[in-house]
Amino acid sequence: MPKNKISKEKSIRHAKTMTEIVISLVLLGAGGFFVRNAMKEASTVQSSPYFDDKDIAVTDVENTSVPDPNQIIYESRSVDTKDKFRGDLILVNEDHEYFGGDEDLVSIIEMNSENERTCFTAVDSTYTILRQVYEPMAQMIQDFSDQYNNDRLIIYGSYRTKEFQQQLYDDDVAQSEDGTSTKVAKAGFSEHESGLAFDFTEADNYDYDGTGDYAWINANCYKYGFIVRYTKSKEKITKIQDEPWHFRYVGIPHAYYMDSNDLCLEEYIDLIRKHPYDGEHLEFKDDKDTEYEVYFVASDDGAEKTTVPVPNGVRYEISGNNVDGFIVTVYKNQKPLVEEAPTKSFEDTSEENTENTTGNEETTDDGSDETEE
Repeated sequence: MPKNKISKEKSIRHAKTMTEIVISLVLLGAGGFFVRNAMKEASTVQSSPYFDDKDIAVTDVENTSVPDPNQIIYESRSVDTKDKFRGDLILVNEDHEYFGGDEDLVSIIEMNSENERTCFTAVDSTYTILRQVYEPMAQMIQDFSDQYNNDRLIIYGSYRTKEFQQQLYDDDVAQSEDGTSTKVAKAGFSEHESGLAFDFTEADNYDYDGTGDYAWINANCYKYGFIVRYTKSKEKITKIQDEPWHFRYVGIPHAYYMDSNDLCLEEYIDLIRKHPYDGEHLEFKDDKDTEYEVYFVASDDGAEKTTVPVPNGVRYEISGNNVDGFIVTVYKNQKPLVEEAPTKSFEDTSEENTENTTGNEETTDDGSDETEE
């Protein structure tokens, strides 16, 4: 092959190789250019002026606590401020007047007839008591009667009008030596005017003293929501002499706690006040291991409504204390019984109870001299 032909082919291959190399370098350069610009753009992206990352904390997934499924969630409930004068836990004594007049009362004798109860009676059909108090009272007496075969109990004192209370007070003052009374409360300041209290006597001696078989009632009344309101050991606090026949309804949780801790109602109201909603609540179990949580909410006396925190999805009750606020009782681990207001507003009352305005004419033909608060 001629030498000049070989040199020509060699030159062509050389030129082709150089061209391929140049093209490759151009492509590589272009690729690097685009990659460098992309990285540059990514590194210079500015954060949004509307985003604040100062409070972001790094979460340790392993140490994140699991919410307690038994924790009570609270919500706000608006109640009438004046409802602090209503409820099973109102304190009525010589310093705190009872404000009422629309009590939902039932005749004890008529209720006994409707329920076919014969284990006890009242002086006559005018003797009335709050509707919600009748059943636990009747059940307590029924259990006592079943155990001791005793049907001699008589309700000797129950709801009273303010006028009748005044009459009792005046009579007691007239019989006293110093013109005062430590046995009968002044009109407006007696628990009997609330319908939450009743007195026992018995058909044999008309002198109930809570001894003998009847000691069972005084010892076990807390199981039905009652307390013996006036005891000798608390006379300096209640300012009423020992009355083993006088029972007051407060509800099972509170009756249990007061009985277990030897507290009268005045002491208990003071204790609850030391357990506000935003502080440590009073928590306890009764002798059936039922759990309760109790706390106090001060009334907003400058407003018509008071906001009361209440548990969501758990049974609770609200009662005024007749002093300065509300007591909330939580039945832990219990679902609400019914969806209804725990306290009844003065504005919600009807005229259906206007006929319940007569007091108990608490006199008998047996000559009983039993005195009553």
